Amino acid sequence: MDLSNAREQASLMRLVALLLACLLTTAGSLAAQPTSLGGKALVEALRAGGYNIYFRHVATNWSQSDDVRDRDDWLDCDPARMRQLSDAGRADAVAIGDAMRRLEIPVFEVLASPYCRTQETARLMAVGPVEASIDVMNLRAAQYFGGRAAIVASARQLLASTPQPGSNRVIVAHGNVAREATPAYPSEGEGLVFRPGGDGNFTLVGRIETKQWARLLELAVP
Repeated sequence: MDLSNAREQASLMRLVALLLACLLTTAGSLAAQPTSLGGKALVEALRAGGYNIYFRHVATNWSQSDDVRDRDDWLDCDPARMRQLSDAGRADAVAIGDAMRRLEIPVFEVLASPYCRTQETARLMAVGPVEASIDVMNLRAAQYFGGRAAIVASARQLLASTPQPGSNRVIVAHGNVAREATPAYPSEGEGLVFRPGGDGNFTLVGRIETKQWARLLELAVP
């Protein structure tokens, strides 16, 4: 190999390694961003409205697996074809919705990925009529919706959009969408609270794990 070409390739490899290191550092700093609201302050903020609350579907049965071979396979609620909610997950969804109602958190819109488990999560929460949205489609089905980048972009646009005044938007979707589109990776049933910036951006201001709703009730309900 020509010596000059070898040097150029070595320099290129060092540059690629540096760029990858920078990307990993940036991703790590985003994931570590602290939230600004918690406890009673978070409840009061949600009562006033203006937030997008992104829930990952509640707990599923991990002995099951998705078998997406064709368009709309994700609509299947057969556990032999697609991973479904566990009984514990269904109970969690009911409890989350009950807590939101008792905390008087206003919701004007509920959007959920078309997957059976996200639709069921949203329905069991019962905080409003559920509308299917491909803006937060599972990335494993991205090939049917323009690719992963297209779904990440649509999810970010949704999270940046301002809810109806005095109310909140609930979004029920998947962990992989949150991981790629936001600075957080929620556990099953966890809610991420985002404040839209009005400029195409959004800020993560709170996180509510499934079991934390009971604590919020203790703090905020007489």
